[in-house]
Amino acid sequence: MAKKKLDKKFYEEELARLQIELVKLEEWVKHEGLKVIIIFEGRDAAGKGGVIKRITESLNPRYCRVEALGTPTEREKTQWYFQRYVSRLPAAGEMVLFDRSWYNRAGVERVMGFCTEAEYVEFFRSCPEFERMLIRSGIILIKYWFSVSDEEQEARFQARMKDPTKRWKLSPMDLASRAKWVDYSRAKDEMFAHTDIKQAPWYVVDADDKRRARLNCIHHLLSMIPYRDMTPSRIKLPPRQKDNSYVRPPMTDQNFVPEVY
Repeated sequence: MAKKKLDKKFYEEELARLQIELVKLEEWVKHEGLKVIIIFEGRDAAGKGGVIKRITESLNPRYCRVEALGTPTEREKTQWYFQRYVSRLPAAGEMVLFDRSWYNRAGVERVMGFCTEAEYVEFFRSCPEFERMLIRSGIILIKYWFSVSDEEQEARFQARMKDPTKRWKLSPMDLASRAKWVDYSRAKDEMFAHTDIKQAPWYVVDADDKRRARLNCIHHLLSMIPYRDMTPSRIKLPPRQKDNSYVRPPMTDQNFVPEVY
């Protein structure tokens, strides 16, 4: 039975509460020098970008950044497959959110024929060992898969086509994926079979309801890293400097933005 739509007021209040906890988590990561990677994978239009936006909007971009790599360059295509991702891994005190990741090889590259069979097979041999190596180095690795039904994905595609501000989200690969739903399903099942490892398991987010998906994902993320409240004590602002000899330059000497509104 379909769940009742989540009340907007409750959603906004709970999201605000969770975002305060995310700030506390970020402060703890910085204080303890932790290195955190969070991977977001899933169907096109499953809501990965939405939850990433809600996670990061209250955080300090110096310590929490998003990596969304585009198509590899000709030079990058000749490198070790994981090489361009390694350069974007976190240093101590940083959280890195991958909006899609090295799992492109197991998904879009496999389905669309952008990699060879040998490269595909080698990925499944290398990936679990690569992730175990990251974890042994002290990195915290959390992987989320956003699952959306074909009916809901279709509805979101149609909504994006009607909204000029969202139409940019529909890439040629997104459109091609509509015709390869079963192929992507098989690729995802194969990916889980090889990479859902004990040290770095996949966590599936039911993403048909965007509000619930965002809250559930953030709540789960907070539960994955034990942290203490590092909220700074209240700050007392010092008095503003006064200097009666200072004269502000004429306003006419400055270029102001036109007040259209």
